[in-house]
Amino acid sequence: MRLFYHLGRYSIFLRRVFAKPEKHSIFFRQVLKEIDSLGINSLGIVLIITVFMGAVVTLQTAYNIESPLIPRSTVGLAARDSILLEFSSTIVCLILAGKVGSSIASEIGTMRVTEQIDALEIMGVNSIGYLVLPKIVGFLLIIPFLVIIGMGIGVLGGWFAVTFTGVVPTEDYIYGIQFSFKPFYIVYSLIKSVVFSFIISSVSSYFGYYTKGGSLEVGKASTIAVVSSSIIILLFNLLLTQLLLV
Repeated sequence: MRLFYHLGRYSIFLRRVFAKPEKHSIFFRQVLKEIDSLGINSLGIVLIITVFMGAVVTLQTAYNIESPLIPRSTVGLAARDSILLEFSSTIVCLILAGKVGSSIASEIGTMRVTEQIDALEIMGVNSIGYLVLPKIVGFLLIIPFLVIIGMGIGVLGGWFAVTFTGVVPTEDYIYGIQFSFKPFYIVYSLIKSVVFSFIISSVSSYFGYYTKGGSLEVGKASTIAVVSSSIIILLFNLLLTQLLLV
C-alpha cells in the first residue's frame, strides 16, 4: 500500500512541479545555476568512470576471445557497442544517481527541516516549482552532453588499453570501432539518458521535499532517494531496451 501512496503523492508532486514558473527571468537563472551545479560539476567523475570502464571492457573482451577463428577487430566492435548501448548511459546515470540524487535530496530536505520551504509557501510562492523545476530542466539539458562525452572517452580509454598492453593491434581495434556502425545506438543511449535524468532529479526532489524531522531524517531521505532512483532506472532500462531495440 505504501507503493500506491507514494505513486499518488508523486503524481501530485509532478503536477505542481510543472506549474507556470513564478518569473521567467528568475527561472532562467536558476536553470543555468543547476546546469553548472548538477552537470558541469559531474563532468570529472563521468570522465574518470568512462575512461577506465572503456579500458576494462576492452581488455576483458580481448582476454576472453581465444579462438583464432574470431578476428581481433571484434574486440573494438564489442567494446564500442557495450560503451554506446549500456555503459555510457545506464552505468553513468547510476553513478550520477548517487552523486546528483543525494545532493538534490539533501539540499531540498535541509530546506524543509529548516522551514525555508514553509517560508516560501507563506510568501505565496509555488515552492515545488521554484525549487524542483530548474533542477529537472537543467539536468535534462546537460545530461546528453555528458553521455556523448562519456561515449568518446570510453572508446578512447579502450584505445589506450590496447595501445599500452598490446593485446590487440591498434589498427584492428580502430577497424572494429568503425565496422558496422549503427547511428541509432547513439540515439538510443541519449533517449535512455534523458529518461534516467528525469527519474534522478524528480525522485530525489520528491523524497527531499517530503522530509520530516531533523538532520538524521535528511540523511535517510538521501539514501532512500538514491536507492529508489537506481531501482527505477534499472526497471526503465529494461523497458526502453525492449521498446527501442527488440
